[in-house]
Amino acid sequence: MAGDHKHDPSEPITWLDKPGNVKKLLWVLYALCALILALDFVYEKHPYFEVENIPNFWGFWGFLCFVFIVFVGKGLRKLVMRDEDYYDR
Repeated sequence: MAGDHKHDPSEPITWLDKPGNVKKLLWVLYALCALILALDFVYEKHPYFEVENIPNFWGFWGFLCFVFIVFVGKGLRKLVMRDEDYYDR
C-alpha cells in the first residue's frame, strides 16, 4: 500500500510525502483531464481526415498507442532479457 511507506528521519519531509497533498494533486489531474475532454466539444476543428471529427479522437488514439507500446515492450522483454548473472559468467 502507498501509505505503508516509512519515512527516513534523516531526510527532510517534502510536500509529496503528505498523503493529503497527493490526493489533492490527483484531484487536480482528474479535473484537468475532464476539462481537456470537455474542451474538445467547444473549439472548431479543421481535420485533414474525416476520422478526426470523432470527439476526443486523438486522446483515444494516444491511449491505444500507449497500450500497444506496453504490450510490444512486454514481448520484447522476453526476447532480449538475460539471466541475472549474465555478466558474471
